[in-house]
Amino acid sequence: MAAIDKVRVLVVGDSGVGKTSLTHLIANNEPLTSPGWTVGCSVEVKLHEYKEGTPAQNTFFVELWDVGGSISHKNTRGVFYNPTHGIVLVHDLTNRKSQENLQRWLAEILNKDGKDALKGGDTIDMDPEQFLGSTQIPILVIGTKLDMLDESHKQKILNRTSAGSIAEQCGADEICLNCHEARSLAAGTTDSVKLARFFDKVIERKYHNRDTGRKYTSNYTSSATGTFGTFPTQLQAPTFTYLNANQATESLS
Repeated sequence: MAAIDKVRVLVVGDSGVGKTSLTHLIANNEPLTSPGWTVGCSVEVKLHEYKEGTPAQNTFFVELWDVGGSISHKNTRGVFYNPTHGIVLVHDLTNRKSQENLQRWLAEILNKDGKDALKGGDTIDMDPEQFLGSTQIPILVIGTKLDMLDESHKQKILNRTSAGSIAEQCGADEICLNCHEARSLAAGTTDSVKLARFFDKVIERKYHNRDTGRKYTSNYTSSATGTFGTFPTQLQAPTFTYLNANQATESLS
């Protein structure tokens, strides 16, 4: 039996926003009844059908790396950030600060070593062009605890535009859901389509050259400059090394 290729997706956000419940729902298609606090990192694995229903359909493992959000572990989280094939930024819809902090989480991942990339009240100078196009790292923004909003606020959230949000800045889709409701990501729903499209982009980013259909691995580093200075990224055009059919795939452990 042929080995199944895999990709690593980081799931990050403030402590308590519901990352563990979210990753469990995505991987198991059922709610987590008794979520706990994540210390360090917890990994869930989802079997994903790339381009399901098309001639290009293929099976991949998507590793969801749920990184603990405790500020006390901030200087050691960097060990989980490499390699990064996709990023899910998670915030609590009832906690506006957790949404504002997504810029800091993104800056921390780009900084790679987990140290403060932003000081004091500084904000990251986001360049949307860094995140757009097939050569850039895919990002998905997810708002949790939709069930905790009153009906009027819920409709306002669901009908709002992404203007000025980090999702718009990154050219990313945004999902708002209730992690305790299995139907939140039921097959055929708008949110499940967005999630599948995101995973497809992650797989394409790592494995597929869209012009030739050939597999590749990428070795890419560069730097970007914002208001907080220069930091290393993995967001620029990669160099490609084509794989033979029997060549081992990249280890994510």
